[in-house]
Amino acid sequence: MAGSCSDRFLKRALFVLCLASTFASAQLPKKPAVKKSPTHRSNELTLAELRPGRDRVAEAKTKFGSKDMTAADGVLVWNCGNWALRLDLEGKTAIRAVTLSEVRSVETKAENLPPDRIRDIPLPCYLKMTSTALELEKGKGLNFKNSWTTGKGLVLGDPAEKVAQLYGEPDSRSPSTKDGQPLELWYYAFDWAGPDVPQVMEVLCTKEKEGQPGRVVEITLAAPSL
Repeated sequence: MAGSCSDRFLKRALFVLCLASTFASAQLPKKPAVKKSPTHRSNELTLAELRPGRDRVAEAKTKFGSKDMTAADGVLVWNCGNWALRLDLEGKTAIRAVTLSEVRSVETKAENLPPDRIRDIPLPCYLKMTSTALELEKGKGLNFKNSWTTGKGLVLGDPAEKVAQLYGEPDSRSPSTKDGQPLELWYYAFDWAGPDVPQVMEVLCTKEKEGQPGRVVEITLAAPSL
C-alpha cells in the first residue's frame, strides 16, 4: 500500500514539474527571425543615352551627328579626343551593342592632372547642350552635361570601386588585355531582370598599382540577338 502511494506521489510530482517547465518556456520572449539582406545588384538600360535592342542608328546620328563618324560592315564609330563610341549593329539599323572606350592611354598626356579633370573630349560628342535659346536670353548661360555615360552615371576614368557601388559585385572578374595593357574584365549578366533589357555589361578596368585604384577604361552594353 505504501509503495502504491509513493508511486502516485512521484507521478504527480513529475506532472507538476513538467507543467511548470512548459509554462516557463511559454513565457520566454521569442527571438526575432534574422532576415538576410538581399545582395545588392542593379541592371543597366543605356550607354551614351542609347538602349541596345531598342534604339536605332537614326537616333544615334541625331544625338551625335555624322561629322566624327566612320562606318564599316555592321559597325559605326564616333572618335572624339581620347574616347571612342562604337555601335555594333544587327541588320542595317538596329543597335545590338554599345561600347565606350579610351582609344589611347590618358596618363602620358595628362599625368599631372587629377582624375576628375582628365576629359580631353570635344563638345560635339562628349557634351550635350541642353539649354534653349530662351534660357540664354534669360541670362541663365549654357548648361552642358556629359552624355557619354551609363544611365546610372558610370563614366570612363571612374574608379573601379564605383562599378560595384552602382551595380553590385560582378558575376565574374577575369584577366584581360588591351593594347598590351594588363586589365581586369568585370562581367555582368542581366538575364535576371527579364528578356526586354540589355542582357550583358562588360567593364574593363586597369589594375590597382602602387596604391592607386584601378579605373574604368571601357564599357560595353549589349542586348540579346534581335
